[in-house]
Order: sequence, then structure tokens, then C-alpha cells
Amino acid sequence: MNDMTLTKEQREARLEGMGCKRKRVEDIRFTQGKGQYVDDIKLPGMLYGDFVRSPYAHAKVKKIDATEALKLPGVIAVLTAEDLKGVNLAWMPTLAGDVQMVLADGKVLYQNQEVAFVIAEDRYVADDAIQLVEVEYEELPVLVDPFKALDPDAPVLRPDLEGKTEGAHGPRKHHNHIFCWEVGDKDLTAKAFSDADVTIKEMISYHRTHPSPLETCQCVASMDKIKGELTVYGTFQAPHVIRTVASLLSTIPEHKIHVIAPDIGGGFGNKVGAYPGYICAIVASIVTGRPVKWVEDRMENLSTTSFARDYHMTTEVAAKKDGTVTGLRVHVLADHGGFDACADPSKWPAGFFNIVTGSYDFPVAHLAVDGVYTNKAPGGVAYRCSFRVTEAAYCIERAMDILAQKLGMDPADLRMKNFIRRDQFPYQSALGWEYDSGDYHLAMQKAMDAIGYRELREEQKRKQEAFKRGETREIMGIGISFFTEIVGAGPSKNCDILGVAMFDSAEIRVHPTGSVISRMGTKSQGQGHETTWAQIIATEIGIPAENIMVEEGNTDTAPYGLGTYGSRSTPVAGAAIALAARKIRAKAQMIAAHMLEVSEYDLEWDVDGFRVKGNPEARKSMTEIAWAAYHSPPPGMEPGLEAVSYYDPPNMTYPFGAYFCVMDIDVDTGVAKTRRFYALDDCGTRINPMIIEGQVHGGLTEAFAIAMGQEIRYDETGNVLGASFMDFFLPTAVETPKWETDYTVTPSPHHPIGAKGVGESPNVGGVPAFSNAVNDAFAFLGSTHIQMPHDSWRLWKAAKELGAHG
Repeated sequence: MNDMTLTKEQREARLEGMGCKRKRVEDIRFTQGKGQYVDDIKLPGMLYGDFVRSPYAHAKVKKIDATEALKLPGVIAVLTAEDLKGVNLAWMPTLAGDVQMVLADGKVLYQNQEVAFVIAEDRYVADDAIQLVEVEYEELPVLVDPFKALDPDAPVLRPDLEGKTEGAHGPRKHHNHIFCWEVGDKDLTAKAFSDADVTIKEMISYHRTHPSPLETCQCVASMDKIKGELTVYGTFQAPHVIRTVASLLSTIPEHKIHVIAPDIGGGFGNKVGAYPGYICAIVASIVTGRPVKWVEDRMENLSTTSFARDYHMTTEVAAKKDGTVTGLRVHVLADHGGFDACADPSKWPAGFFNIVTGSYDFPVAHLAVDGVYTNKAPGGVAYRCSFRVTEAAYCIERAMDILAQKLGMDPADLRMKNFIRRDQFPYQSALGWEYDSGDYHLAMQKAMDAIGYRELREEQKRKQEAFKRGETREIMGIGISFFTEIVGAGPSKNCDILGVAMFDSAEIRVHPTGSVISRMGTKSQGQGHETTWAQIIATEIGIPAENIMVEEGNTDTAPYGLGTYGSRSTPVAGAAIALAARKIRAKAQMIAAHMLEVSEYDLEWDVDGFRVKGNPEARKSMTEIAWAAYHSPPPGMEPGLEAVSYYDPPNMTYPFGAYFCVMDIDVDTGVAKTRRFYALDDCGTRINPMIIEGQVHGGLTEAFAIAMGQEIRYDETGNVLGASFMDFFLPTAVETPKWETDYTVTPSPHHPIGAKGVGESPNVGGVPAFSNAVNDAFAFLGSTHIQMPHDSWRLWKAAKELGAHG
């Protein structure tokens, strides 16, 4: 059967383009164990590195003696900060404009901080050797409570900054202060509160947690001294940025650095930044002339690589008696640990937290964020969210429930009353963002109808009466979360990393036989890019997705891009892909016009080729056009059919969603059972509905973990209490609820294909839905706000304090 005998619908189906539930092509190798990960890489003569780590959270390092370790057969060298000073690499820049020790330089600032790097012939030898390195410490006072960080008598954590009154983001008001970032109108907001009929004020804390990807952070560094070239394989979410940073730090010319990110077993923000392991492996390879591999174990990953959250948000809402909100005021105390290593765009020290106005039409608002140092691991990564958006969504969604409780209003009705209306888009928020598009009322109503919201409220009332009569020991909660996310970090007017604008890129090359190779500046860690990028190209240029190969992660072949995190792949790289494909289609149209001997304006696009208007039999397929592009192009036209596009978006994109959680809690045990969880997402144009559903399932599972128990805790001396999966909640299929997914479609008006991104949304919206369900249940007992995480012990304790144990 040739193309001419196929119907339009058959040809569209053959493409497997946008909107098709195409199976993930990556899974063929993954399910057969044929993926190629960093730890699969074995190079001739490869050495292994491991860290000596501090048992103390705060201490002077008085002496490091590696004598006994160096006697162990197979140990090649032991690196310390003094060795790194010789190559000017004792400290490295962070993405937040701070500097961070690579190895402990005079003191340690958190437990398990890297003190020395052992290089050995075998990983097990390296592990033995780190036990033989003798380190003499002098303990110092420990600061783990961020609320005490700015006390007059608080210990000085960063002597390298002592006396400095200016930081990367403005004035510092204390030796443990990093920045104060303010946005909004303080005076108008104060007036809104003085004029308000009703106000609420609550401390809403989002605890410290961790992305904990299946694969830990790893790298292999190999310095070829003959060529003067450095090759680094690593778990990098942004390979090009790593190459640029490596060049700046090492002074090796960037064209002689090759960064390769092979298959990555999950990132979730954890693999955006640079870690001491990368630097030490590179230095070790330069020193020894041999490849050096560094692979962290799970406890190292949980205790030292970048944490997430740790935001403590004093939240105030002003409103009229009828529930109309009139003002929002938020102050955040942000715990950054020993160094400010947040993975945020340079101009935004608190990320995009000023999306805290959420989906609501606040006329005025004011936000202030104070960052502080403590004796904890550094970080602040966007754990499956776009730069503090998850914290912002949790803050406003809890606040709306608390306001509804005080007003005696239904929380769904309060939200509907205050939503930004469809006719207000593009909408200018009180804290500076321009929301692109949305229909919040439609999405909320669809969700409420789907779950039978009014009936659930009636059931809740009946259960409350039964509880009062002693007929049940369970309380029922209905959690609502209506979130608006800001993703697609990329507009150069807003975003850069260390001065590099956050655009993204695509290169597409059509071969003579009509197959395609495409390369992007993004890097998948499981999102399915090899599948979905091909679908965009298939729709745009009419070549079946199965004939399109997608490559990412190799800086030698991929165009420069800023990588994958914060749901920026589809909003930024997806646009670059579509625009590159359209360049190809425009050239193909000129070639087809030459082949058909008509003007290019006489042609129209027809699924997988061009046809003459009014004469559909006269057509050329893209396969025929590709052949002509290389063998008989029009006179004066360059042969070939390829294009490159660098996309700097005009604005962010704003996906949104309506999530509902129905939960039953046993007050005598604190056990919470999620009876039902419904998630409606609007991510604009949907590229692959099956992959979207998988993304939502994964993100909701992480949200469930965070809300219901996942936490990195510290005791008063700075010991990490959640550094293994024995103590850090990672849900299995046994604990994970069943997910119901749904959607509406509101395309982004400025995006070439109308897409907004969805990968982060379920984590952003899921956490407040779970927490609101818990708090909605306990509101019946007189509670206003119970802090996360909501594990059984905390819920049992809350029930006891509220007198529910009777």
C-alpha cells in the first residue's frame, strides 16, 4: 500500500505525532537491562575515589594524617584542601552566587561533609583506606535551628564571610544571614490588612526533604594529557553548564572538555548542581593521568547532596466578610545549610516563590524571604518543582483552607470566589508575573463534578456525627489543592545560570532517505524525551516518529542547552524543536514547488507532504522531498535539509490543576488511609497522553511520600536522622494510593505548539492536597494547622492533644 492509497487519518496515525499514546522507545533497552549508566562505564586503568567524611556537624579540622592509608596496597593518593589550593580548586562557586568548600578547609559545617578524597585501584580498597585516614577535630557549637541563626550570640558559621555586609543578593544583616529578598507593595499591603474584615496568620513550614533518585550522583573523569583533553561522564541534568563550569574552574579550554551524560536513573533536581565528587574526580585524573570514578552510596546521597524545601512561611491573608481576598503577606525564613547552593536562576535568590499568590486574584501582596546559614548540608534544589514553586503552592493552598475555616465557608467555594477569571488573562499578578492563560473555574467544576464533591461533604458530616456518638474512631478529610505553577525557565530577561541565559536548543537533520536524527540541549532522566521529541517533529515535518532518532547528553554533538529540570523541557526545548522543524518544512516547501513546477504559494501542507491547492493528486511526500534536497535541489539552493533553533521564550508558561484527596484517619493509631485521589491537570497541548499520565503517577507518589512522612531530620548536635531508607520514607506499591487522572486543555498563547509542561505539577499540587485532607479532618476536632510530614506518630499525637483519645 503506497502513500496515495492511504486516507488522511491513516497517514496521521502512521506518523504517531502529537496527541498519540505512543509507547516509550527508551523502555526497550531499560526493561532488558541494556541501559548505559555511569557505573556501567569501565575505562582502561580506571581508579576509584571515596571520601573521608566528618562525623561532626561543626568543628575545626586541626590535622589530617593519611600516613596509614597510603601504606595500604592499592592506595594511590589522598587529596585534601591543601592539595586543591595548589590548583586553585579548594572552593567552588555555587549556582546561587555563594562559594562552597570542595574539601574541608579549616573547618566542617555539616555532618558527613567531605574532608579528604582517597584514590585507589579498587573501590573496596578506597573504602578501607578512608577508615585509616586520621583526622583531628575540635568541636564547635552547633546551630541547627534556623530560628536561632540570627540571634546575637549565634555561632559564626562562615568565617570566610565574617565582616562582609554585602552578599551576592544585597545587604547582609548578620554573620549567618545570606540575603533578604523582597517583592510587592509593602505599604498598600499593610493598608489592605488594616482595612480587612477578616485576617488569618499562620506559620506554615515545609520541612526538609530529599529527591532521593534511584541512581545516586556519580561521575568518571578521564584526562588525556597527550591531547590535553578532559572527558567527564556523569549524572548531569545540565551537561553543557557542567562543561562551562569545569572550564572556568580548571582553565582547560571549553572545546577540550567533553561532558557526556548517559542514561540517568532519575534526577528530580538532585543532579543539576556541581558536587565535590565531580571536582575531586577531575583533579585526581589530572594528577594521576588515569580515569577516576566516583560513585556515592545512598547514605552519602541523602545526607550531603542537595536537599529540598526547609522553608518556614509566616503567612497572612486579608479578606472581606464574604470571602473576597484583599491582601497577602508572607515572610519566609529559608534554611540553606552551610552554603547557599540553591539551584535557582541567578536573579532569583528565592526562586519563583513569588508565584505564592497562586490561582487567586489578590489585588495587593508583599513577600520577604530571609536566607540563613545553619549546620546542615547545603542545597535547596527544585525537587520536582520549578524553583520553590512547590513551597509557594503549599503556602497559599494551606492558607486558603485556614481562611475558609475561619470564615465558616466551604474551601471549594472560597477558591471559586477568588479565582482569576478566564477573561482576565493574560493576568498580571500582584507579585510581578504575567500568567499566560487559564480557565480555573471550568477545571474546578469538572473536578468537583467528577468526584461528587457535595455528596462527599454530606458523607463527612454524617461521619462527624457518628464520631461524636462514639460509633466510629475514624475522622474524614477532603483535601483540595488548586495550584498554578510557573515553569519553562528560559526568558533571558528573567533567567540565567552563572550568567548563561536559560534558552534551549534543537538541531534536526533529515537524511536523504527520509529518516531523521535530532539533537537537543536537554537531558532526560526518565521523562521520555526520545519518544515525545520525535512526536513533535513527526507532526511538524510529516516523517513517522519511528524514523526519527533523538540524541541528548553529549556536549560534543548536542547544541548548547541549559538542560532538564523545573519542567522546562517542553516549554523551552519543545518550542526550539517545533521551530527548527518549521524551518525544515519551509525549505521543503520550496523544494516541493520546484519538483511540482508551481509557486510555493500554490502549495498547502497535507499531513506528510505538500500538495497543490485544488489538485490533491499533485503532491510530494517528505520522503521524496528529502531525496531531492540532496540530489536535485532548486538552482541556487544549498543542498541538504537540516536546521538549528535556539529558543529564548518571551514568557514562562503557567500549567495548573485541581486535585482532590479523600482520606480517613484512625485517631487511636494515627493511621491515614487515602480512599481516593483525583488529579486534573491542564498542561496546554498534550504531546503524549500516556507519558503525561505516567508523569502524574510518579509525581503524585513523591508528593504522597513528602506529605505523609518523608523528612531529613537533625538532632540538636547536627546528627542526620534520615540518612538511610530505614529512616527516610520511600513508598512502595503497597503504601501508594490509586491515582485518578483527568485534564482540561488551555494552550499557552505564546508557545509554538501551545504546550506548558507537566512533569512537576503533580508534586506541586499533590503535597497541599494531602496536607489539606489531613487538616480538614482534624479541623472537626478544633485544629487550625498541623505541620507536615503527617506520619502516623504525629497524627496520633495531634489527636491526643485535641482530646480525641478521650
